Amino acid sequence: MRQIQMVDLQAQYQRIKRDIDAGIQEVIESAAFVKGPKVAEFQTHLEQYTGAKHVIPVGNGTDALQIALMALGMKPGDEVITPTFTFIATAEVVALLGLKPVVVDVNWETMNMDTEAVRRAITPKTKAIVPVHLFGQCAEMDKLLALAKEHHLYVIEDACQAIGATYTFPDGITKQAGTMGDIGCTSFFPSKNLGCYGDGGAIFTNDDELAALMRAIANHGMVIRYHHDRVGVNSRLDSIQAAVLDAKLPHLNEYIAARQKAATYYDRAFAGCEYILIPGRQNHSSHVFHQYTLRVTGVNRDALREGLAARGIPSMVYYPIPLHQQPAYIDPRYKKGDFPVAEKLAGCVLSLPMHTELDNEQLAYITSSVLELCRK
Repeated sequence: MRQIQMVDLQAQYQRIKRDIDAGIQEVIESAAFVKGPKVAEFQTHLEQYTGAKHVIPVGNGTDALQIALMALGMKPGDEVITPTFTFIATAEVVALLGLKPVVVDVNWETMNMDTEAVRRAITPKTKAIVPVHLFGQCAEMDKLLALAKEHHLYVIEDACQAIGATYTFPDGITKQAGTMGDIGCTSFFPSKNLGCYGDGGAIFTNDDELAALMRAIANHGMVIRYHHDRVGVNSRLDSIQAAVLDAKLPHLNEYIAARQKAATYYDRAFAGCEYILIPGRQNHSSHVFHQYTLRVTGVNRDALREGLAARGIPSMVYYPIPLHQQPAYIDPRYKKGDFPVAEKLAGCVLSLPMHTELDNEQLAYITSSVLELCRK
């Protein structure tokens, strides 16, 4: 049996080595390392794939979130609502801009933002909602968009873990993750479903004015060279990373299908096990399984993780500490127990290996090991 990894990028590379190598070589020979034609080609192809009118490639997913917030003209003290159970970048950029992160609890089944909790958190100072499409499926976007419209709020989708996921609205219209709100953001970190070989990210919008503004912000606040109309940042996707992503993009649906197949194997193996709750599904969203995250009950999660490691099976805890309990984000408004679902999840979630190269032998070994360790 091949060694089990959380993400097997080397095996994935070998499958498309010729295309990856050719794309990188083309960039090297052109010497167009920054803002070269490969970036423009990838941007066009990603617009076609997602249906977004505008894609703005940037340096990473965190930059994408920061630029999105900068473009909306918010002022220090304005409130931005985001889930407390997520990666720190979602709140980090809010705090860096002098805005006020307002965190809310999540749904026990889907682990995504609880819409009713968002409703209760809205105040006159609220300016935006940032739903996180956690682990690969969309938050409850029809209800969140309706809530935002009711209160005249912006919606910035954090789709950094969900590129390729789709959401079907009650009227039957289906849209891609990141293309439903005012702005969407994604990451191309190597382990993502569509990952480059370094850092990278992108912003999506269907708004022409916002697109122009965000392009300027990402380029030092500049439209005409050396004319700086606003404060900006320096954030761009380099040409080599664009070449890698452009080689991978035609395979993205294939990658998603492979992850879904592995998730189905996990689901069936763990069905009926009293100690394990498989990932819940959002009714209107597909799931692209950036992570396959169990909720472990009745057994010690950390002991289970140690037992798996002893058998050569990696696992990860995403995330062990909710945002409201992180030392950098302690807020007197919040205390232990205010977000019971997120706090419970932090103590029981466990993500198993999930990538495009998992085979049945590996999956059988992983699932049988989990079940054996749970029953000890």
